[in-house]
Order: sequence, then structure tokens, then C-alpha cells
Amino acid sequence: MNQIIIENAYEGNLKNISVTIPRNQLVCVTGVSGSGKSTLVLDTLYQECQRQYMEAIGYQGIQKPDVEAVRNISPAIQINQHLTNKNPRSTVGTLTNIYTDLRMVYEKISERPCSDCGKVFAQHEGKEATEIAHGEYKTFVQCTHCDSKQLKLTRAHFSYNKSDGACPTCSGLGVEVAIDWDKVLDESKPIEDGAVHFLDKGYRDYIINILKNGFAFYELADVQNVPLNQWSEQHRALLIKGAEAANIDAEKGVPKNVTKGRFEGIEPLLWRRFADKNGDSEVEQYFKKSTCSACDGERLREESRQAIVNNKRLPELSNYSLEHLAAWIDALNAKLSDSERAYVGHFILDMTTKLARLLKVGVGYLTLDRQTITLSGGEQQKIKLSATLDSELTGVIYLLDEPTSGLHPKDTLGMIDILKRMRDLGNTVIVIEHDTDVMKAADVILDIGPSAGIFGGELIGQGTLAQLLDTETSVTGNYLKKPVELNTKPRQANGYITLANVSENNLQNVTVQFPKQCFTTVVGASGSGKSTLIFDVLANETFDDFDQVITVQQASISRMRRSNIATYTDAFTVLRNLYAKEPSAKEKGFTNKHFSFNTAGGRCDHCEGLGVVPSNMMFFDNVELVCPVCNGKRFKDEILDVTLHGYSISEMLDMSITEAAEVLQADKKLSKIFSLLIEVGLGYITLGQSLTTLSGGEGQRLKLAKELLSVKGQQNLFLIDEPSTGLHPVDIENFIILLNKMVEEGHTVIVVEHNEQIIRESDYLIELGPEGGDKGGTVIATGTPEEIKGNKQSIMREFL
Repeated sequence: MNQIIIENAYEGNLKNISVTIPRNQLVCVTGVSGSGKSTLVLDTLYQECQRQYMEAIGYQGIQKPDVEAVRNISPAIQINQHLTNKNPRSTVGTLTNIYTDLRMVYEKISERPCSDCGKVFAQHEGKEATEIAHGEYKTFVQCTHCDSKQLKLTRAHFSYNKSDGACPTCSGLGVEVAIDWDKVLDESKPIEDGAVHFLDKGYRDYIINILKNGFAFYELADVQNVPLNQWSEQHRALLIKGAEAANIDAEKGVPKNVTKGRFEGIEPLLWRRFADKNGDSEVEQYFKKSTCSACDGERLREESRQAIVNNKRLPELSNYSLEHLAAWIDALNAKLSDSERAYVGHFILDMTTKLARLLKVGVGYLTLDRQTITLSGGEQQKIKLSATLDSELTGVIYLLDEPTSGLHPKDTLGMIDILKRMRDLGNTVIVIEHDTDVMKAADVILDIGPSAGIFGGELIGQGTLAQLLDTETSVTGNYLKKPVELNTKPRQANGYITLANVSENNLQNVTVQFPKQCFTTVVGASGSGKSTLIFDVLANETFDDFDQVITVQQASISRMRRSNIATYTDAFTVLRNLYAKEPSAKEKGFTNKHFSFNTAGGRCDHCEGLGVVPSNMMFFDNVELVCPVCNGKRFKDEILDVTLHGYSISEMLDMSITEAAEVLQADKKLSKIFSLLIEVGLGYITLGQSLTTLSGGEGQRLKLAKELLSVKGQQNLFLIDEPSTGLHPVDIENFIILLNKMVEEGHTVIVVEHNEQIIRESDYLIELGPEGGDKGGTVIATGTPEEIKGNKQSIMREFL
């Protein structure tokens, strides 16, 4: 019973492996990207823990993973990097419920100026009366100075997510937003050639098909391959406003469904995606924003903005770091009267407890109003982990996906302390990690490999770090035997980019020079100002000596389930054309559209080409089941009968990039696409994998590959955010080769990173710090890796 036993696991690429994992230990699972680590830990072990637990309490429905048996398990808690709430309105304050507690405090004990006499009064001291106004019950309080009737401010009036509290001008966003049509449309192009910028190729085909049906419904002329600036008003209305709002023909009305041509419209689609509770950070680039003229970015209505507790307004506290807020709450707690403590004592205690946990995990520099969609994977995990620190749970299996992602090496040591503390409570802590410090601290390491995809899925090493170093089959052990070296021959700059006197966010009037045609890394503690400097300031500068400034961050590429690796890179267009040219396809009259799962014809009608159908799980997250008609193959049987090099279109989409590159090596265009995907470390991902399933690091590297496909002959400035995320040290070695190749081709590459491999190989380093938040925002060291190593001001030097 002191070991978790996994027998013959064959989920995903796992090759019938059997593994024993010691309970109540800190276990590190490592291996190259795509080797099967997540499949073993999350898709097999976690899934089976959940399934057995749910069945034990009488609930059926969770699918058993492909494994013969998993024994000696217990309830499991998964803490991963995937952001569960991507709503732009979600902040650190709302995520932790600290802002909710503050709203209660302001409802109970705030003071505010009377709108009649102007004197400040405490609303909890005034007499209350409830009246019906405009059909609604409203509570009023009397001003204690002039007895005038004032609206009582409740917790809803202090929420910018509720109509009672939100600034009416900006709806609580703090900014006024409008669609930037110049960024959305290229009027000189037909829609087939990318006139609508935010539609990737696969989804574009889907939209074009609906529009074509809509034009036919209204008996409008065919505008295939016609530039948008030559479309009629009716054509444009259907495209931009959509079938309902366009009101093209009152007699015909609106098409009943998308098959008949009921198109939502670009404008409603953009606004829906912008406001969607699931969020979509990529779509924000198509909107123009300006600080709200009414609330000056403070989000709340005027009365709510004026309320005061302990000499501070709520919007002021939203700008406080968690560390600063904790000090304010301590000061408030010390001066509360007995009656005030009766009102808000338990809210104060809740905030004090939560803040102590958050400071303990090292995110005290974060502000309450920091949007959750801007948090790194490491910051998200720290916030999730903070709740476990005071937990008295024992016997639990904790499963963590790269908890050190996004952390400075000195912060990694703090994370290791947290993991050990969780273990010492009597829990089994299993982490998927590539960080060597975590490996050293682990009781046991499992090395999965030897390579990715079909070339992985085996247990190639198990034991302590010392034992792994002695295991010849261990890829990780063999890598760690290599000597650590600094870049001793850094490139010379071909001029400099200068940013002078920058004071954005926490940056303290810094001036920085970035060498051109070099590989530069910006380092520093979490919250020190790296992202602000590079992605908020440098990315928005205008340069005459670069063809483009290309920003590659870890935001979601797409939330459209129909978008996958093949459609995003345009490889699917080439593939469909190849299948359509096969003799058996020509005999049956199949065109390239028959090989698309985004249009009716060749795709499975039951699942509409998705390969899965949703199943409602009532109180739990919905699950997707394999389509019972096509068995997950997405297409009709007659389409699957057509083969290319012996493979159906479904089998081709199920291939990894590395496999597909081998099969399709004769096609030059596909070979170029696949080669770049392999170079950025994505060779293990399948062609048909949905973009919604990619991690932040995978999505980022995919975007980088796509950008590199179109920049031949240019000299660009590349700004890349933590490209090492999710990569094994061996993969990082290969990725560094790509970065250097980009510089050799004339590009300037600047990365924000914590990974020591990338830092050591850089031409130039810029270090911010010394810490995060108010204690960061200054440049503490610059120079080559050798120079930084000898700089006593540098914090990074001890990790080089």
C-alpha cells in the first residue's frame, strides 16, 4: 500500500508501461517534450483517481483511461498551468475573493460625502428606509448631518462587474473600446485571400461557406475572389452586421440556420468574443482602447468611487500590491471600534489569512486589479498553491504541471519548499518538471522517453538524480552529465535600440539599450518589470530600421475548436489539394472541399467534422465522447477510402509532425512548414490537434513558426516571452540553435526568460530588479553572460 502501481498503461503514446510510484514522496516526472509525461500523470493517473473516486460515491460517467489497472490510489488534486478563467474582468482580487471581502467592508463601514450638504457621513450610522423606485426596491440612508435621503451603497455598488456598481460609460472595464476596422479588414483583398485578418485558414473556409449560402438565400451575386471594396452594401451588411442585424430583405427574413446562410456577422462576432466569459486575449488586438473619460479608469460609478475606509477609496486599494494591502488591513484592524469589528471582523480575518498565504508563496508584488489573463503559468500555480498551504488534508495525491514555470531561479527554491511542505503533511506530490533544482530535491525521478510521439512512451530511467546519472538509457541523465558553459563569444552589436526614461507601471525611469542583430535576454525576479519593458513599451515603439516588430507571447492563439495545427499553418490547404488530385478522388468527383471537416459534404454529419460529441455531466464539467458514427475519424467512409501514400485524411491528421514530415517529404511547401515546426520543438504534436488544447508555450512556439514562414529576406525585431516553457533541456538546446539561426539571418531577438540554459547562451543580458512590484523596476546589471557573472550587483550571477 506504500506504492501507487500503474500496470500496462497504453493511453496515448504510452507503450504498455508499468510504473511504481512511492506514496508520500516528492516525485519528479521528466522527459523530452511529447515523450508521454502528461499522458502518464494527468491522462492516466489523475483520470483514474477521479474515476474511481466518483464511482465510489455512486456517480458513473468518467471514461476509464487505457490502462490495465491502477492500484493504491486516493483522491487527487490537479494544479496545472491552464488558466480556468480567461474573462478580461477577472483579476487577482476577484480570483482570490479578496476584492469580494473588501466590497463587504466598504458596504458595512465606509464613509462618503453627502450629495446635498457635501459633508462626510458614515452610512451605517444613518437611518434606513426602503422605497420602490422605477419598479425596484431601493434602500436609502439619511445623511447624519442634513437628514437628506441618500442611496445606500451595498456590496453590488462596489462591484464593477454588476450594473449597480459599474461606471455606466465603460460598463466597468475602465476603458472605452471600439473596433479598429483598419486592423480587422483589408479592403483590397477578397475574403478568400485573408481580407478578414482574425480568421485563420480553416475557420475562414467555414465562414466563406456560410456567407456563400447567405448570398444565395438573398439572391445576391457571387463575389468569390472579389475584393471587399467592390462588394455591394448588401454583401457588406451580411459580412459585417450579420443576417439578423443587416435586414437585407424583409420579405425573405433571416435564414433558419448556418447551413442556409445565417451568418452571425464580423462585428457581433468580435464583440461576443471580446465580452465572452471564457475570454480571448488574441481578439483584443482588433480593438482600440482609451482610458474611460468618466471614471478615469477606476471602473466604479461616482458614488462608489467616493466611499472611504481608513482614508482610502476602493479603487486606490485595487492598485495596491498584495504586500501593501496586507499592511493597510493590519492598520485598519488595529483601529476598528467594537461595533465596526462586529460588522467586518470575519472579512478582515479572511483577507488576512489569504494574504499571508499569498505572500508566503512569493506573489506579494501582484496588485489586486492585475488581470488574470496576464499572469504567467507560474504565477497562476502559486495562487492555486497558496490555498493548500494551510490545508490539513493528508493522504492526497497532488499532481502539478511545471510549477516552476515563469519563476526566477531564486523563486524556484521557495517553490521547492512549498512542495516539500505538502509532502511532509503526508501527501504524495507528483510534479511534471524539467528544472534541475526540482530534480535534485525530488525523492524519486521518473524519466520518460527516449524521444517524442511514437518514439517515446517508455520508462527509460527511475531513481534519485545520482542514480539517473548512472543510467545509460536516461536522456535526462545523459544531458545532465554535460559541463555547464557560458557563451564566451558573444556577437557584437550592429547599433542599438534605446528606450529612455521609461516609467510605465513599476519601472522607475529606466533607460536601456538593446543591441541590434544580437540574441538578448531580459532577466529578473517575477514582477520586476520585464514584461512591462518589453511587451508594453518596446513592442509599441515605431522603428524605421526593422521590417516588422513581431511579438510572440503565451496568449491563446485561438479558441475555435475547428482550428488545429494543420489549418493554422496552411498545411491543411496543401494536404486537401493533394488528396483531391488522387485518382480515386477524381473518379468519385471529390474536390478539395470534400476533405475539409469545416464544410458539409465529406465530413461526418453527426459530429460536423469534430470527431467528438459533447456529453452533459450535470454538476461536473461536460466531457466529449468519441462520435459514435465516424468513431472519431471526422469524415464519411467514402472520403476515408481515398488514401495518400497509403493513409486516409483522418490517419494523416492523427500523425505527429515528425511522422508527417517523413511521409510527405516530397512536397516542398509541406516540408518547409514541418521543418520549422520541428525546429521550434513541436515535432511531437499531431497535425489535427486542436489549438484549444495547446499549452501557452506550445501555442507561442507555433506562432513563432508561422511568423518565420513569412519573413524571408526581412530584418525583424522578435520579442519572445519565455520560449522555454514546457521544454526539456534537450529540446531547449535545439531551440537555442533556432534562435541563433534567426540572428544569423539578420533578425534581432529579445527574449524574456528565467531559464538558465537560454541565459547562458545569450549574447547580452539585461537584468531588472532587485525584486518585484514596488521593490523592482530598476536595471541592476547589463552585459555579456561573462560580465554579468562578475557583476556584484547581479542576482542572476550566482545561478550562472
